Order: sequence, then C-alpha cells, then structure tokens
Amino acid sequence: MKYFTFFSSSFAKIIIIFLFSILVSASAYTHGDFLHCLSSHVSSSTSTHEPIFYTPNESSYSTVLNSSIQNDRFFSPSTPKPFVIITPFHVSHVQATVYCAKKHGVQIRTRSGGHDYEGLSYVSYFNVPKFVVIDLRNLSSVSVDVESKSAWVQAGATIGELYYAIGKKSENLGFPAGDCHTVGVGGLFGGGGYGYLARKYGLSADNILDAKIVDAEGKILDKKSMGEDLFWAIRGGGPASFGIVVAWKVRLVPVPKKVAVFDVSRNLENDATKKLFHRWQRRAYKVDKDLTVYMTFRTTVSSTIDQNGKNVTKIVLQADIRGSFNGGVDKLLELMQKEFPELGLQRQECLKMKWVESFLFFNFFRSGESLDVLLSKKSNINLLSFKVKSDFVKEPIPNDVFEKMLEMLYEEDVGKALIFVFPFGGKMSEISESAIPFPHRAGNIYAFQYQLSWEKEDEEEKHVNWVRRLYDYLTPYVSKNPRATYFNFKDLDLGTNNLNKGGHTSIKQASIWGTKYFKNNFYRAEAACQRAGAEGLGVCSMSMGNGGLERTGCNNHQRLLWGKKHHRVGEVSCVGGFLGSQGVLRLGHGRGQAITPVDLGDEHTVEP
Repeated sequence: MKYFTFFSSSFAKIIIIFLFSILVSASAYTHGDFLHCLSSHVSSSTSTHEPIFYTPNESSYSTVLNSSIQNDRFFSPSTPKPFVIITPFHVSHVQATVYCAKKHGVQIRTRSGGHDYEGLSYVSYFNVPKFVVIDLRNLSSVSVDVESKSAWVQAGATIGELYYAIGKKSENLGFPAGDCHTVGVGGLFGGGGYGYLARKYGLSADNILDAKIVDAEGKILDKKSMGEDLFWAIRGGGPASFGIVVAWKVRLVPVPKKVAVFDVSRNLENDATKKLFHRWQRRAYKVDKDLTVYMTFRTTVSSTIDQNGKNVTKIVLQADIRGSFNGGVDKLLELMQKEFPELGLQRQECLKMKWVESFLFFNFFRSGESLDVLLSKKSNINLLSFKVKSDFVKEPIPNDVFEKMLEMLYEEDVGKALIFVFPFGGKMSEISESAIPFPHRAGNIYAFQYQLSWEKEDEEEKHVNWVRRLYDYLTPYVSKNPRATYFNFKDLDLGTNNLNKGGHTSIKQASIWGTKYFKNNFYRAEAACQRAGAEGLGVCSMSMGNGGLERTGCNNHQRLLWGKKHHRVGEVSCVGGFLGSQGVLRLGHGRGQAITPVDLGDEHTVEP
C-alpha cells in the first residue's frame, strides 16, 4: 500500500530533530488502524505527490529500510523489521505519527543518519511486533546566516550537508563536528560531537545556540520557553529523554581560508613510530589548540623484496596518523618537528586547502571531486558488521601495556581490528564538566575507540568477544570511578533495563551505567527529566528493551515511553534510558506551564 504526501516550499524552513521512539500501552491495536489514523491526519495537510509510507509488501520498502543502515550486523533476516516506514516532509507528519502511535499502541524508531552503533534507530529488540521507523531523509535542509554566524539544521541532515552549506556561503566559517560526512546531525549534536575543531572550539553540543523541542503533548518550546535546565539537558544528554527536538540552531566559528592537513602511515616495526605514540600521549593534548593529531592502529600486509629478488609478504602493525592545522604548511611543519619529531613529517606529505575541502580529503575523496560528494548520505567506506567500545584516558598508558595492546590486533583478521586515539585538551579542558551533560573535560588527555569489523554473520560472537577482551585488558589504565565512556559510542554491554519487572528501572540501578556516560551530570539530567513530566503521563525509557521514543543518528539510543502509569519523583529513573537501558520519565507539564494538545488537522510549523 502506498501513501502520498503533498508539500510546499515553506516546508524547507521547518527544522526537525525527532530522534527517538514511542511506546504506548493500553489502546486497541492493529496495523490497519494505525495506518488509517496516520493517513487521515497526514493527507489533510499535503499539497504535492510524494510517497511517505512504505509497507513490507512494496518493492521500495527494503530499499528505504536498508538505505542508511551503516552497520551490517542489522541486515540480518532475523533482525526485527518495522511494519511501516514513514518518511515525513513536515513536522506535522511526525506529530501525526506520535498521535496515532499513542492511540494504537505502536513503537516508533526515528532515524537520522543511521550510524547508531547498536542499530537502535531502526531496530526493535526482543522482537517487539508493533514498531515503525520514521526516516528523516526528507527533512535535511540547512539555513546558514553568515552575518549572525549561525545556522539552523534539520534532523535528517548529515554533517556533510551542513559542511557543504557552510562552505558554499563562507570560506571563513566552520563548525566543530566529526569528519565522517554521512553521520546525522541529530544523533551527533544530542550526544556531544567531537572532531578536528574540538580542541579549538569544543564540542558540537557546546555550540548549540537554540533548539525547538516538542513535548509529550505536541507543544513546541524554544530555549526561552523550555527553561534553562531542559536546554542544558538536551545538549549532550540526549534530548529524547525530555521530548522531541525538532530543530538546532548552531554557532558557526571562525576558520582560516586555508588549513593544512596530512594523512600518513608508519610501520610499527620502526622504533621511532612506537616512540611517536609515547610522545603523543604526553604532548597531543598540550599542543597548540589549532593543531589536532590523531592516530589509528591496525594490522596490514607488508610486501618486500628479499635478497633473492622474491616478493615476501607478512602481516605487520601500522599506525595511520592524521592531522589538521588551522594555518599554513610552514607553521604545521614547524610545530610537528617541535612536538613530534619521531614522525618525520615531510612537506610533500602535507596539503593546503579550504576548511570544507579537508572533509573531502579525510573521507578519501582525493581525485578532484566537487563538494557535492558531501551531500551523499551513503558512506563510500564499507563498514561491514562491527562492534565498538570506548574509553577515556587520564594518564599515559605504560609502554609494555601499549605493546600488548598492539599485539592483540594480530588475533583478528588483517585490517579489521582498529584502535583509535583522539586527543583532548585545549578548549575541551577549559569548559566545565557541568556546562552540559557531556562531562569528559579537564583531566582527560585522550579518548580510545576500539572497533572490530567482520564479514561472516555466524562469527559475530567470536569477534565481539575480542573487543570485550581488549576492553577488559585496558581496565587498569583508563578512567575509573566511574570508568567513563562516550554517549555517542553507545555500548549496551554497560547495562540494560529490568525487562522482567515491567520495564521499570530505579534511579540507583540506572546510575550504574548512567554515570559512566555522564558522571554526576546524570543526576541533574534526571532531575530535569522529572521536571519535564506531568502526573499521569507515562514513563520515559532509553536504549534497548521494549518501548520508547528512540533517538537516532551517529550515536544515541533513547526512548520515550508513553503510558498510563506514573511514579513519584525519585522512585524510577527518567534518564536511565538514554544510558543504554530503560529508565522512566514522566512527560507533560514542565515548570508549571500549561500544555496545549495539538490539533492534528492543522499545519504546525517551526519557523527558525
């Protein structure tokens, strides 16, 4: 069955960032009733023919579902599939979905870029049959205001689309975010977002100026009307525990007309390369804020010609070193020689280019491609099936531990196991750990990311166990009390909700994994979550398990659960959900404000 929507040019002004999923208990439910409800509300506010609903009996259903699955683990036939995919063109379509889901007891997963590491933007765990996916692909416009140095971004936009829009308007403005151009801004901004400009300007979430959030009753609040605590909570704490963010306004930052970049590889059989990492641990977080150097370790196949003229191959360890400097090549070489002489960086290994062009370079578009490639939502790198875990490091790890860590890479297929190290310091150390929910600031010298990819579906357990063993091995050498991790690198190993106890998880239990992501900010986020609720209106949960309004993108797994039961403040966790498990949130009236229910028969727009 196909459904059609009609949309006008005014829709381009609407910025949506709906990143979560809904479960509503109690109502009578059938797929047909839900679809009838949704189509009746949507059709009343459309004006040009475009498909909006896709059901499994349509040939385009699989294409739409699979189009932005970035982790092949979730291509499996056994992975639960939604009974309908919704591709809204307007915020009112999202509101209609919420309304009909509440009425007919349907869960919603919401997908932006599809980079959720645990697949939670398009997967329902525990074979929940009543769920749909909202795919925000059509809500991806970006509006850049050079004069005010700001931009409004829709939820379905990728950071590549944001970079493209900025680059087309200005050579001297940029935005601090990651380098993977297909990552959705919704998940990235809501959980933090770091990249080459983080040491200069902080996280993506540190540079949010305003937001539009839809509460449980459909009312749209901005920074002023939502209040200080809620605005604090949604920037890095995962907005899906507090409502539905439909728009971000971001601060654009100054960048030079040209930046200098490099991407080189060095063999770890060379002692100088090992010494480079030992120095990197002690210096990378202290160097000039305009310089960011990060490293990746992997195995590779090396070919040499022996004394008999024969080609000899062997597996070796390799370090890939990438750098970006807000300045010229001469100054970059001067800094690198001073700080990291072991690298032996040469002038011919450095390139000078516009800031926006550096993201072509870092995404391996190095053959004269135009900026248009940043608009693609499909990665040019096959990520296969993969599992990720992460850590923060406060003191350099010992040399022998580094050697053992690298030796473990030999246990996996060549090039499939990766260890990333990304430096902090600079602006990241100057911002208070309580400024936003992301707390990993001063004292953290760099971040670890452990990633393993594989091709054979039946070998998943073996490979995932390798990542867990590496993670366990490094336990004594990373942050402690709690052992911290990055919210955008979701890891369901850290904890799950009480699925056998009605889905209710206490604040005490949720804090076990909640403090790993947010440290003591977990408790303030919990309080903000409770204050955002209303008596009698449901529960909020996160991550895995049944139910919830789930955020999406590179990295967020929260849920909103709307039902009839409510709980006294302090009994049940509200933000436990955005931590990889179900917590509980009461939604509705915030700060004593009256909430006006949405009349879904009318147009509802956000005018940034």
